[in-house]
Amino acid sequence: MLHKTKGIVFRFTKYGETSIIVNIFTEVFGLQSYIVNGVRSNSKRSKIALYQPLTLLDLVVYYKENANILRIKEVKCYHPYHSITHVVRKSAIAMFIIEVLNKAVKEQSHAEEIHEFISRSLLLLDRQLHFENFHLIFLLGLSKHLGFGPNLTEEIIGGHWMDKEEEQLLKELMHADYETPVPMNYDQRQTLLISLLRFYSNHIDNFGEMKSLPVLREVLQ
Repeated sequence: MLHKTKGIVFRFTKYGETSIIVNIFTEVFGLQSYIVNGVRSNSKRSKIALYQPLTLLDLVVYYKENANILRIKEVKCYHPYHSITHVVRKSAIAMFIIEVLNKAVKEQSHAEEIHEFISRSLLLLDRQLHFENFHLIFLLGLSKHLGFGPNLTEEIIGGHWMDKEEEQLLKELMHADYETPVPMNYDQRQTLLISLLRFYSNHIDNFGEMKSLPVLREVLQ
């Protein structure tokens, strides 16, 4: 059966000589896998650009319950990014977000809410001029949608030490949105990031190390 849905590309893997398997988080069905044939050809009509991670898509897809791999009938990008792909610091944040999503988002429940949060976040990142705390607020917001959002700073800090100023900054971030200014220096931002990643590791099985973290640290200095 055919369905219309919006979707966010999480990742793709090569399949055969010219095809891919693409994982897309859809607002209707949650995380789904689709096979797309012929997109890795050298043809000028190749649509591989549509399946780059974090691309925002309008889709018409085939759906069958319990099917492992499905097919896409129609696809188009409804918001080509203006700055995320060109501004190095935004690209580093986007790479970090991609890795977090692939590690953390596996739920099919609340798909519409999760999709709305991620897509709205990406649209804001694309147009924001001040985004130094974006990844921190994204982690806090996503945790709420995944069902383990913190109510108190102690839930994030756990048994680890954090000075009072950093804890106050964390509290402010917990009540902030993307456009709320929360001034802090580089070291404070790194401390809060490590605390949030540890918090994620405590709630998500096999969350593991973040490969994109060194790049993020380098470009946000």
